[in-house]
Amino acid sequence: MRRPIVAGNWKMHGTRADNARLIEALLAGHPDRALAECLVFPPFVYLQDVGRLVRDTPIELGAQNVCAEARGAFTGEVSASMLQDVGCRYVLVGHSERRWIYHEDDQLVARKFAAAQAKSLVPILCVGEHLWDRENGRTEEVVARQLDVVLELCGVGALESGVIAYEPMWAIGTGRTATPEQAQAVHAFIRERIAKRDAKMGESTRVLYGGSVKASNAAELFAQPDVDGGLIGGASLNAEEFLAILAACGLR
Repeated sequence: MRRPIVAGNWKMHGTRADNARLIEALLAGHPDRALAECLVFPPFVYLQDVGRLVRDTPIELGAQNVCAEARGAFTGEVSASMLQDVGCRYVLVGHSERRWIYHEDDQLVARKFAAAQAKSLVPILCVGEHLWDRENGRTEEVVARQLDVVLELCGVGALESGVIAYEPMWAIGTGRTATPEQAQAVHAFIRERIAKRDAKMGESTRVLYGGSVKASNAAELFAQPDVDGGLIGGASLNAEEFLAILAACGLR
């Protein structure tokens, strides 16, 4: 059985005080028998603080980005070994905002995926299309291209310690959400694409949905057979909302 993940991407939000209150509330409300893994992705400057707060708790720590290089003169960048050193277990690569705003291409994203795994971090590879891609019937083409570059560089076996998140760019921070049927169709496509290379990996790889997930729509999205949890944006900044999303994955 694929264990679901509910991951909170805080983006560029929070203060030390805000973060402490949020983590305190999440820990107070976290169900002992939650089915899903619970992850938080604070901004870089708060990773160590939040790492201390979640140490030896059910909440895992992740970073929002990583440098493709291991070390060197790369001003402003943070390496995978540094993330590991401050307690991160997960890292996002290829988030739509990194691809769209900061022009990270598929090859750079693949190198970041490899760099993360080289230091035993679990990369969450984000893939997804623009609205104009969907309207022109290019969703599968775009998602396949983004996925295939990583598989070519790292091999399909790399997904044994990796996760994929489908996040349609037109549903990020817009309030628009893919219908459960739309999400399921793309998740099934991703799984089939992987299975063409390795049937076992196709079945076992966890594929999350990210795109304006809220407490009000989480259960219906997570009920889809190929949706293994969510990458949560704005709703992850509200403890009550985030805990409700976590609860939508059920108990074990």
